[in-house]
Amino acid sequence: MNWNQVLFDVFPYVALTLAVLGTVVRWRARPSTVSSLSSQLLERRKLYWGSVAFHWGIIILLLAHLVVLILPRSVERWNQVPARLYALEMTGLALGVWTLVGLGILIFRRLSEPKVKAVTSSMDLVLLAVLTLQVVTGLWIALGYRFGSQWAPAVFVPYIRSLLSLQPRSDLVAALPWVLRLHALAFFVLLALLPFSRLVHILSLPLGYLTRPWQIVLRVRPRSVAPPLPRP
Repeated sequence: MNWNQVLFDVFPYVALTLAVLGTVVRWRARPSTVSSLSSQLLERRKLYWGSVAFHWGIIILLLAHLVVLILPRSVERWNQVPARLYALEMTGLALGVWTLVGLGILIFRRLSEPKVKAVTSSMDLVLLAVLTLQVVTGLWIALGYRFGSQWAPAVFVPYIRSLLSLQPRSDLVAALPWVLRLHALAFFVLLALLPFSRLVHILSLPLGYLTRPWQIVLRVRPRSVAPPLPRP
């Protein structure tokens, strides 16, 4: 067994096992920690601009990757028109830059604000480093190996599906440039870090707000209390 097989045949399952079992254990043992552990009270302005850019950018990019995985043939048909291919690639590049800017603001905030720095753990720094690697390699691919939405359905989709079918085929990625393999490997590392970092807060999204009944909040002014009468 060579390193390519270890990293792309074995490690994905190790990462998934750690993510599932670790999250279950953390949820049962320390449910109050399954959150983002917000530091908003320590600093707000940089958090707002960094968090909005990073979260919206990364969410849309993840959804785009998911669409390629689920509907590869539809993506290929979309890309048959050059104008649509260019529009898709430019949109992905813009989202990647937006995500990187937001992540940069969050990192700068962590390192420059004394109060935020004081509550920053080693795992926070590791997570930020891996996220930066993920976004930077994604931009590198977009600029150096263009039209990823065109070749990804023919390269990465069969590999991911081989993992899902429990018949991993690391040979599908063995010949790819190292930056593409590093980008994929960074995702599996993030998956392994899920239960041990703030990243676990993605599992505590308040989706119940979408289906619960409306709540009416009333502001009631307290009645004025007359001062006690003086004793005779």
